Amino acid sequence: MFKGSIVALVTPFKGDRVDEAAYKKLIDWQIHEGTSGIVPCGTTGESPTLSEKEHEQVIELCVKAVGKRVPVIAGTGSNSTSEAVSMTKHAAKVGADAALVVTPYYNKPTKKGIYLHYKAVSESVDIPIVLYNISGRTGRNIDPELMAKMASDFKNIVGVKEASGSLDQILRIKELCPKSFFITSGDDALTLPILAIGGIGVISVAANIVPRDVAAVIDAFNKGDLKKAQEINLKLMPLVRALFIETNPIPVKKACEMMGLCNGSLRLPMCDMEDANMAKLKQALSSYGLLKKESKSKGPMVAAL
Repeated sequence: MFKGSIVALVTPFKGDRVDEAAYKKLIDWQIHEGTSGIVPCGTTGESPTLSEKEHEQVIELCVKAVGKRVPVIAGTGSNSTSEAVSMTKHAAKVGADAALVVTPYYNKPTKKGIYLHYKAVSESVDIPIVLYNISGRTGRNIDPELMAKMASDFKNIVGVKEASGSLDQILRIKELCPKSFFITSGDDALTLPILAIGGIGVISVAANIVPRDVAAVIDAFNKGDLKKAQEINLKLMPLVRALFIETNPIPVKKACEMMGLCNGSLRLPMCDMEDANMAKLKQALSSYGLLKKESKSKGPMVAAL
């Protein structure tokens, strides 16, 4: 259910509203291009700047647009436990297949606080809960021992999106957690190494613009064709670096606009790229062949701009 390339989907805006038509086109294209799952309202979807009403709107829209073709793993995390519980309950109610719940950010809870936070969320719903461990944004790491305890104590905590950047930590998670507990990469640059030590896929930023190639890395690896996986991965790396030249999702949103996938407008405090970085992003997209007038993929290259 959670294997392969899962896209952390951008949220297109039209003026001060969510662009529902463009969002539906993005979802159809992603599934056509081989994406294995959709994450609405993640960091890449600018969840911190969505109102509660918009958050619910986007998740419900995603569930309906996907129509059970692939799993929907709704981003429902918050630094407020009650808010995370409320959003997770809503996601379950409207038919999301799972919830992706980030460690509470800014308030820097203790290990006990993290445990109690996830306890409250997991006990509020029956759908699977995927932990999202990204200490660079939250200020708190879920250490392997705590992760193993939560995976053991709460039956619907089934896996983790690991963005700690530590392969050693991921190996420790594999050692301590139940065999059924899965690890998916939360860092496009580390997807192939994480697959090599037991990961099952990626929740990807790059898949917003090159879904077929991100999926192909995982497919080749799973088929035992490591050489092909390495070749595609090496091709992806300059593009991946360009997508993180400024804070995510600024570059990927602008890349989507350059490719005609959706409007690239952002909400403050996210803002337009610096000119020098914009030039580097454009060069990376051009070198990859993504700014050609014609595309081999029959995607929504004329989606709502």
